[in-house]
Amino acid sequence: MKVKVKVGSIMTPSGSLAGRSVVVTRTRAQASSLVDNLLALGATVVELPVIAIEDPIDGGAGLAEAADRLVGGAYAWVVFTSTNAVSRFLAALGGRAVPNGTGWAAVGAATARRLSDGGFPPTLVPEVTISDALAEVFPRTGGTGTRVLFPRAETVREALVPGLETKGWKVDEVVAYRTVAGDPDPRSVVAARAADAVAFTSSSTVERTVDLLGIDAVPRVVVSIGPVTSASVRTHGLNVTVEASEATIDGLVAAVVVALSPDVASAAAPDNGSDVSGAGLP
Repeated sequence: MKVKVKVGSIMTPSGSLAGRSVVVTRTRAQASSLVDNLLALGATVVELPVIAIEDPIDGGAGLAEAADRLVGGAYAWVVFTSTNAVSRFLAALGGRAVPNGTGWAAVGAATARRLSDGGFPPTLVPEVTISDALAEVFPRTGGTGTRVLFPRAETVREALVPGLETKGWKVDEVVAYRTVAGDPDPRSVVAARAADAVAFTSSSTVERTVDLLGIDAVPRVVVSIGPVTSASVRTHGLNVTVEASEATIDGLVAAVVVALSPDVASAAAPDNGSDVSGAGLP
């Protein structure tokens, strides 16, 4: 009898990825849950950490000063678009109390969960996992306490800050971390070129993977965690085989299962090149 593994809300046969190889492009520090879930389904995992997370150029001084200002009551809201920013900011905050009434906003379930785990459950999480959606649902300023703190990556999409400013907010951006090129083992690079599929979790992993492997050597079955990453995949000349219906690790794993199912995987073969992104999960 086949054992089933729960991936999010989906029960999947434990051997559903047996004999298939999947490239995981996350940083080593963040890849463990994705790798474990894929292994539980029988996949061979090629760990290819194409990016690494490092301190900002100022060593975190700006982030520490922003945390001090928050503790002092300078901000009505703090907004996050990544788990890395949350982790870095919580470390800078160092467990200090924050004024009651401070609003916390997060893009994505994983970001919201990390914020909750740190003791600050977000009061605002848009249904769509893109920064533009947060700007759309963000309240207009009431005229007092109009400052928003946005700890972020060194490079981010430009939609959020202008969107908040059009609603009357003054946004203080502070760099919480930098994404730099990783240095994968050469043997992993060779294995990645021969893999059945690749799972992308961010635009930076797409860019670096294409640079590292070469556009023609990226696995033809491409799975994306969400719409922003999918857009980057297409910008780099690749097709998205399946986009996760939920921008979480569970959603990504479920999308990999769909992408490597016989019918979908054959549609992504080199002689077909069709794009079936947005396919429903089982």
